[in-house]
Amino acid sequence: MNVKNLEKKEKNTLELTVVVASDEFEKAVNTAYVKNRSKINVPGFRKGKAPRKVIEGMYGASVFYEDALDELFQPGFNFAVESEKLNVVGRPSVTDVKINDDKTVDIKYTVAVYPEVTMGQYKGIEAPKPAVRVLKAEVEEELEKVRGRSARIQAVERAAENGDTVNIDFEGFLDGVPFDGGKDTGYDLVLGSGYFVPGFEEQLVGTKAGDEKDLDIVFPENYAEDLAGKAVVFKVKVNEVKESILPELDDEFAKDVSEFDTLEEYKANLKEEISARKKASVEASFRNQVMAKVIEGMQCDVPDAMVEERVDSTIENYNYRLSQQGMTFESYMKALGMDLDAFRENAKGSALAELQEEIALDKIAELENLEATEEELEAEYDKYAQEYGMEKDNIKAVIPAEEVAKLVKREKAAELVYSSAVAEKKKAKKEEAKEAEEKTEE
Repeated sequence: MNVKNLEKKEKNTLELTVVVASDEFEKAVNTAYVKNRSKINVPGFRKGKAPRKVIEGMYGASVFYEDALDELFQPGFNFAVESEKLNVVGRPSVTDVKINDDKTVDIKYTVAVYPEVTMGQYKGIEAPKPAVRVLKAEVEEELEKVRGRSARIQAVERAAENGDTVNIDFEGFLDGVPFDGGKDTGYDLVLGSGYFVPGFEEQLVGTKAGDEKDLDIVFPENYAEDLAGKAVVFKVKVNEVKESILPELDDEFAKDVSEFDTLEEYKANLKEEISARKKASVEASFRNQVMAKVIEGMQCDVPDAMVEERVDSTIENYNYRLSQQGMTFESYMKALGMDLDAFRENAKGSALAELQEEIALDKIAELENLEATEEELEAEYDKYAQEYGMEKDNIKAVIPAEEVAKLVKREKAAELVYSSAVAEKKKAKKEEAKEAEEKTEE
């Protein structure tokens, strides 16, 4: 075999032709004969015993060519990849096949290759990173949430108010006929929660235990198709009205809901928790914006084949996770009101974004000569073993060291980018006013 006419096309695709020698083609034809002779009946011969020349005489010299070519497609492509040291992605397609007079064969392939990458700035990237402040009102809001979860519920004889819980039996009717999903008994509904369709909870304000009431409701236009925009009647019986008794905000409350002895200590802890959440959110946003700027400055044309391959992987992961929950991908698609083509199209954006980030980090690792040490590889394998509950040696048999090393190097490249990034300096008010004035004038 030899390779000729290797030509780069757009979107990092290659066209190349592999020439298969006549003796290699003859060997493939004979292999096809051996594989298929038992399927061919030839008068005068037992099944599977007819000589190749006899079969070719009956059906033509090319009778085994199609199967022979099938035998050659993958070896021919493998030869091209190895001899030309190609870094291919996705599967190749055979675009033309020609059997020459001298019985050599020209096989033309099209295949995507790993894209060429030129990095822009990736160190010292500036991005917004606001300072974290925790307001007193935020602590009080968090405190009220905890207080609400600790509330005691008790029945009352008075009329229901917003914030009360009413225990109800109800049934919905469309044109006088009960509809599916519109009935329940002993249901606890918090008035003002907005959990039921608009108008339902509002009409129960002022009712008392034992009351029966017809509620006129019009379903929203974006509701389930069979009820969207329809006028219905709910027949409701109020079984009980209950109010929430909030605990006093004192040291005893703090002891009940936390490990702290005083309310002030508990508030201080809540402030620290809120601060930690805010810092994590700000840091995540900062890192996302930094990486977005790195990718924006990168020159790289990601092949469509890489995106399609990543989408395939996404669907496989969905299939696996859904099967663990006793669901199928088809039923999941049906629940979303989406078909496979629509899902693939929606998944392409995130697939491309993932690939761009990985490509950028791989290139940075290369430029910075980042490597994965044996200790780091072993530490990663330890994490996988713990995560999947498997022996480390079994993990090593499934996940090649090269793949783990690539992940380690990406983590190092990402840390290099993030650790060198800086928060944008806040502009002086005069400068901001000047820019605003210039924009207005434009």
